[in-house]
Amino acid sequence: MYRIGVDVGGTYTDLVATDETGRTVFAKSPSTPSDQSIGVMAGLEELARRLNVTRVDMLAATDRLVHGTTVATNALLERKGARVALLTTEGHRDVIEMREGLKPDRYDLRSPPPEPLVPRELRFGIRERLRANGEVSIPLDSRSLDNAIAGIKKSGVTSVAVCFLHAYINSEHESAAVKRLAQALPGIGVSRSSDVLPQIKEYERVSTTIVNAYVEPIVRRYLTNLEARLTEAGFKGSLFVVLSHGGMAPVEEASRLAAGTVLSGPAGGMSGGRRCAELVGIPDLVPFDMGGTSTDISLISGGQASLSADGMLAGQRIALRSLDIASIAAGGGSIASVDAGRTLRVGPESAGSVPGPACYGNGGLAATVTDANVVLGYLDAAAFMGGKRPLDRAASEAAIDRVAAALELSRQEAAAGIYRMINLKMADGIRLMTLRRGVDPRKFALLSFGGAAGLHAAEVARELEIKRIIVPTVASVLSAWGMLTSDLRYEVSRTHYGAGPRITAGEVRALFAELEQQAAGRLRSWFDGPIAIERSAEMRYGEQIFEIDVSLDGLDWNAENLVDQIEDRFHVKHEELYTYASRGQEVVFVNARVAAVGAVAQRGQDTRPAPSSGVCAPRGQRQAFFGGWREVPVYALDDLKPGHILVGPAIIEAETTTVLVDTGDRVTVNALGWLDIALR
Repeated sequence: MYRIGVDVGGTYTDLVATDETGRTVFAKSPSTPSDQSIGVMAGLEELARRLNVTRVDMLAATDRLVHGTTVATNALLERKGARVALLTTEGHRDVIEMREGLKPDRYDLRSPPPEPLVPRELRFGIRERLRANGEVSIPLDSRSLDNAIAGIKKSGVTSVAVCFLHAYINSEHESAAVKRLAQALPGIGVSRSSDVLPQIKEYERVSTTIVNAYVEPIVRRYLTNLEARLTEAGFKGSLFVVLSHGGMAPVEEASRLAAGTVLSGPAGGMSGGRRCAELVGIPDLVPFDMGGTSTDISLISGGQASLSADGMLAGQRIALRSLDIASIAAGGGSIASVDAGRTLRVGPESAGSVPGPACYGNGGLAATVTDANVVLGYLDAAAFMGGKRPLDRAASEAAIDRVAAALELSRQEAAAGIYRMINLKMADGIRLMTLRRGVDPRKFALLSFGGAAGLHAAEVARELEIKRIIVPTVASVLSAWGMLTSDLRYEVSRTHYGAGPRITAGEVRALFAELEQQAAGRLRSWFDGPIAIERSAEMRYGEQIFEIDVSLDGLDWNAENLVDQIEDRFHVKHEELYTYASRGQEVVFVNARVAAVGAVAQRGQDTRPAPSSGVCAPRGQRQAFFGGWREVPVYALDDLKPGHILVGPAIIEAETTTVLVDTGDRVTVNALGWLDIALR
């Protein structure tokens, strides 16, 4: 039986298969942005070829396929989601424009506000009102609702977001509105806030619900289409989708909570990063995932990845919990340009997969980071993708020459400048993820993965004074590999509204017991194995306007001082984040969260090749730029075995990635066959 992980990136679709013996095989296929399922099916064909079976036989023998998709991400970034209408409480339809009253850059007086996903004429105020405790102040007005539905019918809307004031406490009015919508507009997509995000804070709730309505039809259509293609091709197993919090869920759940898939692909990389931390025994890692169009940066501290509910994408607030991942527009396809002031810029524009870098030969003329790597000798044009897709070195040189002419530099100087600029940009991204969170990156190791990361990891690490780099053998497909390590996960949350200023132990126990029953019951419909429960709470001091997430696992839930234990956890966490705790100040319990986790059996991720005591000879040499042009030994990653040691400068090549080892850096091949690089 096979298990297959599929990660759709901006340039390539990565696929990994493991079998019952622990063998791991991977493949890459060009992504097809117009319909991602085409690239997925082509990738499965290539994966089957590498397994030496037919695609039909491979899929028939696959019991689980785990998928990371960028459909929701692309819909938001490209503004190609559904046409959405909003039903909200009368007088509150402009919340998504007023937002939180803050600008992304408060000192930029000219920056325009982000454009709302729902234009004002499609926001309908409904006469109804609930008080903050959930009591009905104004009943739901049928005439007002019918008028809004009539307006929706005329507008060509394909999806509706329903978000009434205080519906997180009492969903009665939202449920009635959704029922009326289903009767009057059968087939239209509907997202209600009491289902998507039943929490306090009006702007976060309405924004997240609108995002869900905006991407739900396109995500559902894509996943339904993919399921049909897989079934037609002989797949009889279970299809799961990785969600932004790192767990996986069935297609129906991923379609219902489509806003939870916006970080689907990067979340697979984080799952893989956690597994890498376990396997190499390094609990503190900076996962550094550089692909063709973007770089994803995250943090694993003490073997754990942090979750956040402060998500933002394309100017839209998404308050669902997700792994804390920073994405920057820096990849192999990032375009280098020279502005009117003769300043070199790299990105944020990308050549993507079509037409791609100039060296791809698909008609692209712009100079990219990949073209610079070709000119500097870091990439072997003849051996790219194992020789199946040779690169056009002359096209790279011509593209770099145009940049060089604008800067009045030589070809080599322009290429080195592009290389340096992208490295500085990615180092700044890591600083945002570490230093601004009070974390010293020098105490961490860099986990290099993604097809392009190995070309830049050493210089990025050196810029940050990081002294150790780990490069797994599955580096180029680690996100897809990591998806096979993901667990099934279902999360629920609820805002606490109590009678008194301080939550009581009885209220805590009752609230979490109800949420645990709800989460475990939902997960049980997908999974028949043992279920673990994770508990956390969002709390704040009385005068604060933001909450922090605090784990409540390991508490004595029967203790009389349960609330004291919870508040002490909050004080400790607050001090960790902000260097102080106000232990005499009121602590407000805002949101309770429960995650039901079904751990799935893993296999094949820790197979260890036989060690070697011999010396690994390079496969050849080539001219490359390491502070100057040098003849540099080139090693094949497949030839390196546990125990091998080499010292840079060197280039290590695999079919789908290349790793640069700078002068004086030392590479040790560990017991897994992975590269452990110590920087000088």
